[in-house]
Amino acid sequence: MKHCISKFALALVMVWMSAAFLGCGAGTLMSVDPVTDADDNGIVNVGDSIFALSGDIYSELENKSGETWRHYAISGAQSVGGILADPIPDQYANAKSDDPNIRVVYMDGGGNDILIPAIMLDPYSCKNCNYWWCGDLSRSCKNLIDDIYVATVDLLNQMDNDGVEQVVFLGYYHLKWGLLGDLRQLDDAIDYGDKRLKDACTNSTVNAVFVDPRSAFEGKESNYIIVDGIHPTAQGSAVLANLLWNTIDY
Repeated sequence: MKHCISKFALALVMVWMSAAFLGCGAGTLMSVDPVTDADDNGIVNVGDSIFALSGDIYSELENKSGETWRHYAISGAQSVGGILADPIPDQYANAKSDDPNIRVVYMDGGGNDILIPAIMLDPYSCKNCNYWWCGDLSRSCKNLIDDIYVATVDLLNQMDNDGVEQVVFLGYYHLKWGLLGDLRQLDDAIDYGDKRLKDACTNSTVNAVFVDPRSAFEGKESNYIIVDGIHPTAQGSAVLANLLWNTIDY
């Protein structure tokens, strides 16, 4: 039974990855279309499917601001490399190419660097082991996350060099049981990842603010996360949009 579930989960991941790579529209396992020319081109989003899968965060922010902002996030995007989508540094480079006068960047990044390998074969041992002999989060997982930290600092410093005035970095919430299994096993990795992303905001030269959504989602995962166990519902997206809105120097 366990073997069958693992094969099913792997097949589902491959479907999700393929859909993310194709990027064919909203409301499915894909990405909403980017907005490369907006009412205010000075505010830009880059990141992954937390933003790009449904686009609900964009809709919430547009309702609050009364205007559109540019966004380039893609489902499946990673901070370091990746074959499913443009890496997040490349998204930022694309945004600069379209219009270099970027004042504010709101973003996330690093989640897929951990999630994709963990769901498939977990080569970095990022899942929790709930037995006494397991100890803390594995050194290989911490090394992976530390690499994400370095890449994030480099990107934030580049934004500072480009004249970006503020970066609002959205962290990751704890996941839940879903179609891809018990993703609560990634709680420790998410906690360490959020810590290192916050460190990156602190240790970079740009004016960067880390927004931690964990307490806002705690105990409300059933309402705030869709059936896949990962992505925010419309209600969860509204919560994330409020956190961002309250932080962005609009």
